[in-house]
Amino acid sequence: MLRLMRSSVRTWLFVIVVGCVLAGGAYALTRPGKGGAGKTSGGASAAAVPRPTPVVTAQARAGDLPVSITALGSVTALNTVTVRSRVDGQLMKVHFNEGQLVRAGELLAEIDPSPFQAQLTQAEGQLARDMAALQNARLDLERYRVLVDKEMIARQQYDTQAATVRQAEGAVKANQGQVDLIKVQISYTRITAPISGQVGLRLVDAGNMVKANDPGGLIVIAQIEPIAVVFAIPEDSLQAVLRQYRTGKSVPVEAFDREGKRKLAAGTLAAVDNQIDPATGTVKLKASYPNKDGALYPNQFVNARVLLDVLPNVVLAPSEAIQRGPQGAFVYVVRPDGTAQMRRLELGPSDSGLVAVKQGLAAGEAVVVDGAERLQDGARVEPRERQPARTRS
Repeated sequence: MLRLMRSSVRTWLFVIVVGCVLAGGAYALTRPGKGGAGKTSGGASAAAVPRPTPVVTAQARAGDLPVSITALGSVTALNTVTVRSRVDGQLMKVHFNEGQLVRAGELLAEIDPSPFQAQLTQAEGQLARDMAALQNARLDLERYRVLVDKEMIARQQYDTQAATVRQAEGAVKANQGQVDLIKVQISYTRITAPISGQVGLRLVDAGNMVKANDPGGLIVIAQIEPIAVVFAIPEDSLQAVLRQYRTGKSVPVEAFDREGKRKLAAGTLAAVDNQIDPATGTVKLKASYPNKDGALYPNQFVNARVLLDVLPNVVLAPSEAIQRGPQGAFVYVVRPDGTAQMRRLELGPSDSGLVAVKQGLAAGEAVVVDGAERLQDGARVEPRERQPARTRS
């Protein structure tokens, strides 16, 4: 029992000694001016002078700013015609290639005319017979006129013959109309293009029977020179467009690709719809384009940009530089001493990535376009000028 008590005392004494040694070592390491504490003090001194914040800048410049409205639109053919046969018959020949450009009046297809030619021969024979009957009736009428003047026949007989002549004239007129109708039907066997444009895919092949006014038709022709773009703008922008449109001057409307970066064609405003869509609060506009180069194609989606005005000689700042806060719009201007200064701005219209600045910025000053989220007023910066974007070929 005594031995066991002595062993426990020794164990506790060992633990106490080890604890004292560890505590002394920790104190030596954390004592001011020694070890890690000295390193911490040196790090704090280095952090007291913050490094400049790297930013990307661009210069504000003076220039003209176009004021425009951009809206998503769809290209539509100025005229679209489904060519149908106007008579029944067998389609004998097709004179066009799919996708071909055709002119108004150009022959597209032929229908077998032989049944109509036979009907024409029959009608012309009937007309000749009735004309002979009319001639004979007129001769008899002339004879009766002489006889009635001499009172050799009754007046009633003369009147009856006059009526016979009028009946023969009516029969001749009806037969002449029948002949003309068949000739028109024969002309319909030659199907020509009603408008100039581009034909689509062939809907009926040669050898098939076609019927008059078949809903499917033979071919669809779309007029693509000129061509139109239909787009919708908000009703709040309508009055600005109407002010320009009602002056009688042409209102430029440029068509850009879906990304709004590449210009496809330049045209003019052709029409404004007569009502606002209550479901969307927009009004439809139509612009016309010559489209000589075929850059626009029916049902293509484009961005239509309507030019309303041009602001001359205004200060222009990149839209990326504009920041917004509780007090309004502002930018960070890089001063010559390498510090950033926050400037509150009074802004005007914007277009194509540029914003007109009415007040708060001068041309030639460098504004921060990238890295502004890490800045405060008076912060030191390390500016790097933005490289100009490469132009697409």
